[in-house]
Amino acid sequence: MSDSSISGRAAIVGLGATEFSKNSGRTELRLALEATLSALQDAGIDPSEVEGFSSYSVDKVPEYEMARLLGCKDVKFFSQVPHGGGAACGPVMHAAMAVATGVAKVVVVYRAMNERSWYRFGTGTYGFASTPIFENVNYGWYMPHGFHTPAAWVGMFAQRYMHTYGATSEDFGRVAVAVRDFAATNPNAFFYGKPITLEEHQASRWICEPLHLLDCCQESDGAVAMVITSAERARDLRQTPVMIKAGSQGIASGQQIMTSYYREDITGLPEMGVVARELYRQSGLGPEAFQTAVIYDHFTPFVLPQLEEFGFVERGGAKDFIRAGHHARGGKLPINTHGGQLGEAYIHGMNGVAEAVRQVRGTAVNQVPAVENVLVTAGTGVPTSGLILGAA
Repeated sequence: MSDSSISGRAAIVGLGATEFSKNSGRTELRLALEATLSALQDAGIDPSEVEGFSSYSVDKVPEYEMARLLGCKDVKFFSQVPHGGGAACGPVMHAAMAVATGVAKVVVVYRAMNERSWYRFGTGTYGFASTPIFENVNYGWYMPHGFHTPAAWVGMFAQRYMHTYGATSEDFGRVAVAVRDFAATNPNAFFYGKPITLEEHQASRWICEPLHLLDCCQESDGAVAMVITSAERARDLRQTPVMIKAGSQGIASGQQIMTSYYREDITGLPEMGVVARELYRQSGLGPEAFQTAVIYDHFTPFVLPQLEEFGFVERGGAKDFIRAGHHARGGKLPINTHGGQLGEAYIHGMNGVAEAVRQVRGTAVNQVPAVENVLVTAGTGVPTSGLILGAA
């Protein structure tokens, strides 16, 4: 580990969230402020002390307005990470870098969305023709062939993965059943009290073969925020510090946004491999060090290759890991104990980072025993990111 590493130099000390719904009834700015004030109160830090902000580029909540309404004095750092859900861990990494380098002493990370009541991702109506920037022109090569939605884009990768490694729709269903089981016992989850069976998964309607409806994440309204400061200061605050042991972003060879079909092999997620190697390098940890993980589950098929990229199983072996129930309640590596984006809410992965914080604190509803380290991954199919959070 080099002296320039961010590992162990910053900590998450405050956590806040709104309720998760399909119609919040208030603006995204209001949601972001509610979650941020809750996180600052949780940390015991006054809003006037905040010196930095980080969020996502697909965001309608400007940091300057957050700073004004919070009563911040001098804001010295702000960033927005692109690529939708691929950004999920990036803002925390950016905050840790700002704190570790002394650029800002207290940084707020937030994500607020009215992604059900105000607008909907993945509808296939993007207005690309009227804005011929690079990404839109690129999609023009795919849309005439029916690739209009994220489900369709992921479906192509999933078909090839199934063909190569023998995975089945039932394997994807086992991912959905396990996270819905966790959501069913999480009062903050939208699907609290609503588990599903594998039979119900298989009977749910097709969205884009091989994806059923229950392979696809929710559309949600809500917000999540957290507060990051130095490891030294964290020791004197009211909450158990959750150390940022590693953070990384990743783009791999041949990368495009959801349509990296021209690679020689489309059964893996090499950008997540970039993230995995860097997280392990920074932290000095390996696959055996984790008691639980938050694996980005916008679509169930992409959970399997993520397990492989991080070395929990060999290439093509994730289906057997899933069939054995190692990912489920009581398993060897329970994943998405909050219910994931399939069961709790789709807040672009920020609610997954929050669950990792709770697991390290020991306050999760579905608490895994003796948690020392939690892996968190971000959206796949796009340039992505990841974190390792752990106890001090």
